[in-house]
Amino acid sequence: MRRVYGSGALPPVTLANMRLLQVGPLDASYPAGLRLAGHAPRLWWRGTAGPDDERCVAVVGTRSPSPAGFARARSLARELAGAGVTVVSGLARGIDTAAHEACLDAGGRSIAVLGCGIGQIYPPENAGLADRIAAHGAVVSQLPPEAPVSPAALRRRNALIAALAAATVVVEAGPTSGARITARCALDLGRHLFLSDLAAAEPWAGALLARPGGRRLAPDAGLEALLAQLAGGPPTAPVQLALAVSAGS
Repeated sequence: MRRVYGSGALPPVTLANMRLLQVGPLDASYPAGLRLAGHAPRLWWRGTAGPDDERCVAVVGTRSPSPAGFARARSLARELAGAGVTVVSGLARGIDTAAHEACLDAGGRSIAVLGCGIGQIYPPENAGLADRIAAHGAVVSQLPPEAPVSPAALRRRNALIAALAAATVVVEAGPTSGARITARCALDLGRHLFLSDLAAAEPWAGALLARPGGRRLAPDAGLEALLAQLAGGPPTAPVQLALAVSAGS
């Protein structure tokens, strides 16, 4: 049975016909992965929570993907949805949008983590997608509903994605992509990190692949390997992660 986050905690807030809830680490339904991250912020939540969220997978990457990256993100998200895995991403243009849409199109469940308040969807053209996600998953933010997007908030968003997910997949990302923050935070937390062949070819990827928990995701057998790793539990012991990421990260 799916439950509504925030029940028994603070009362819901209605904003522009949206029912928003707040959930904190003492709430029984607070995301388990986030509670284990060492810094568990109170969240604004629009949508529901389901049991599959405990083994959700983040699919992230560049805002300007190649055709191959776009296709890879959609294929992976569809397969994850078919396997009953919740797909987490950041609602950004490019890879994030492709992953959310493909997951929902396949009848799956998705969670969008925002770098702004839930009442200030960014990018604005994804407002309709946010509505779809809230109806079949959840839209989440650390920020008050009317908070605008900012570089610092986006960095915090990237770290929160890693903390929510049991594993992170970077599909395609250049040297300045925020997906690198998500990837690094995933390993810092002792979670699994997978880099597709497109991401693994980047100069920045070698250092992450050399760390415990980092591995390549083969196009032909990637999903099977990913699900097997999830079944085996976390690859390393976690460290405490502060979700406020510095500007130089």
